[in-house]
Amino acid sequence: MTDTPLLILGAAFSDEERDRLEAAHSAVYAASHDDIAVLSEDSRASVKALAFKGHNPLGGATMDLLPNLGLIANYGVGYDAINVEDASVRGIKVTNTPDVLNDDVADLAVGMMIAQSRNMVEGDAWVRSGKWATGENLPLNRKMSGSTVGIVGLGRIGRDIADRLAAFKMDIHYHARSEKETPGWTFHSDVVSLASAVDYLVIALVGGKATEKYVSREAIAALGPRGVIVNISRGSTIDEEALIEALENNTIAGAGLDVFNDEPKVDERFYALDNAVLQPHQGSGTVETRRAMAELQLANITAHLSGTDLLTPVN
Repeated sequence: MTDTPLLILGAAFSDEERDRLEAAHSAVYAASHDDIAVLSEDSRASVKALAFKGHNPLGGATMDLLPNLGLIANYGVGYDAINVEDASVRGIKVTNTPDVLNDDVADLAVGMMIAQSRNMVEGDAWVRSGKWATGENLPLNRKMSGSTVGIVGLGRIGRDIADRLAAFKMDIHYHARSEKETPGWTFHSDVVSLASAVDYLVIALVGGKATEKYVSREAIAALGPRGVIVNISRGSTIDEEALIEALENNTIAGAGLDVFNDEPKVDERFYALDNAVLQPHQGSGTVETRRAMAELQLANITAHLSGTDLLTPVN
């Protein structure tokens, strides 16, 4: 039997990330799920851990190709592409990379709120086009500080976003599965109630079936014409069709979006919207954080292969 205890799965891995994994453990690489099936039986049988990066669904059929697999180490805090139930019934542990990306994602959420409110994208174009030099002033935009914000999902990232916005003297409202120890913050038991009470609605949910269209058409409508939506979670967490209609019809004021359905193939109707700030799912996209995510993924793999406790288990 060949001695390749690690399978690196996903074309999304950079050369640096692959090199780091391969330097630590003997490994075989598969760009896609289909590539696993063409590996030799001995190679597949030797795999004990799988380093995963990407959004292609990873379920039981793929896991069954690796009879001795004991760990799926996900690169990223969101692990909705992995069927954790399928893994659990097969005795396979799943890990992710939480916490190390909280700051970057929270920073981007706040940045998109400011960019949308202060019309920074148009302001940049205004200067570059020469309009400002001719004496033509950018139309007045909107003050963000002191407004009311609602956070949908007060987990690690949601709380970091709320903490930042508290420094902007904003009134913090939130929706979560249960009320938290948050003196001075207002809990709402449903998203529609939350949306109706705030100026900005920030979505910080996990992805997956349980949160699909969690921010519904009704919630978007409840936000009203001054409302701004910011999404740094998953495109699936909001009714995207209803969001596009609301932005096109100006029934809400705007949006800041880092995630979309079917990304990177974004619905082209977004391109024509001057009331939306669009980002290419770069919430954790800094050199420092991506390195920390890769190192945590590797640490989980090393722990599993050496028989020690996993650092960030999911199941």
